[in-house]
Amino acid sequence: MSARPPFAGRSPPRPLMQIELELFASFRVGRFKTATWQRPGDTTVGEIIAELEIPEDEIGVILVNAKHVEADRVLVDGDTCSIFPLVGGG
Repeated sequence: MSARPPFAGRSPPRPLMQIELELFASFRVGRFKTATWQRPGDTTVGEIIAELEIPEDEIGVILVNAKHVEADRVLVDGDTCSIFPLVGGG
């Protein structure tokens, strides 16, 4: 009798990565200014936004490592993700 593969019938666990999160202005209220999180290696910015319960229509700019990105950007170990709200004025 052969041994059953460790992940037979299911996907292997995703490796963890460490990311830095920075929230700005109103997004800090009830949350944090900066934080270090561990998440699975194929986590997107959009998944982070959903976990933080930030309405997507309130987001002005998303930066990863100081470069503008969209919410579908997949994060990698060591990334710094900065999320800014829309700025009103007139």
